[in-house]
Amino acid sequence: MDRADPREIQTLQMYLNEYGQQIELLTQQLGMIEQQRLESAAAIESIRAIQESGDGIVLLPVGGGALLRVKVLDAGHVLVNIGADVSVERASADAVEYLEDRITELEALGKKVAGSVEQLQGQATEISRRLEAAYRGARQAQAGQGGI
Repeated sequence: MDRADPREIQTLQMYLNEYGQQIELLTQQLGMIEQQRLESAAAIESIRAIQESGDGIVLLPVGGGALLRVKVLDAGHVLVNIGADVSVERASADAVEYLEDRITELEALGKKVAGSVEQLQGQATEISRRLEAAYRGARQAQAGQGGI
């Protein structure tokens, strides 16, 4: 690069900033996907524990570290949120199967999002290299003009 174009440097910096923002958003999305996966796994564990419980008495967190000892009236059925604030009643075994399927979908989505993050990071690295080369060219051009 004989002479660094300020417009190119500005454009590269803009792209780098945009990639950084996209990476941050996708990383947040990955965190939410992982949280949903963990919640689904915990729900499966709870449903199975309630089914195995002989007396049907469980501890129910009510917030602030407080728990209530409650008796589950119908351990054979579970209300499952299927999206858009819609819940349906399912047999416990069906609810577990549904949640396991949800976990599988979340894991696949997580892999896809992680791949996108990786791809964006590669592109951002390439832009960083080009930007550094442009800055080096600008410094060399300044040093050359200062010696004249």
